Amino acid sequence: METISSIAKRLNVTNGRIYQIIKEIPADKQPKKDAKGKYNFTKESVEAIENYYNSLSSPKTDNESDLVKQLRADLEDAKAEIKAKNNQIDKFQQLLDQQQQLNLATNRQNEKLLDGGANNTQQKVSESQNMDDTDVLKPTKDNYKGEETKTPKKGLFGWLRR
Repeated sequence: METISSIAKRLNVTNGRIYQIIKEIPADKQPKKDAKGKYNFTKESVEAIENYYNSLSSPKTDNESDLVKQLRADLEDAKAEIKAKNNQIDKFQQLLDQQQQLNLATNRQNEKLLDGGANNTQQKVSESQNMDDTDVLKPTKDNYKGEETKTPKKGLFGWLRR
């Protein structure tokens, strides 16, 4: 003898869904109630419930499979996008590491110049002031063409002294 619970377990639905199906199937195939209000299932009524449920679940399975396919495609797209973003992050991390290394090297050079070059810079300034006459070449018979040419000053701010 079948019960609502056993049919529900077999179809993998709730008991309430079985009650709904019983109301939807034709009256001649519906199970009969006894004096206490319980359903007495016959083989025909159980088959009618299973057939009705299977007819309803077939289109849902197709829709669900389409939905599952779409979700899987979306998941693959998301995975590809995440992979691309991770590659970008790795590249940016490498660039950041390079920038930090360059900054560190520059800072070390600046410290060396400031620490070791304080005395040397004063000597270089006084030497460069003594060599101001090198702006214009003195005419000789080899290099004189009727115009004076200037030699570029060496150093970072040599262009200012012209």
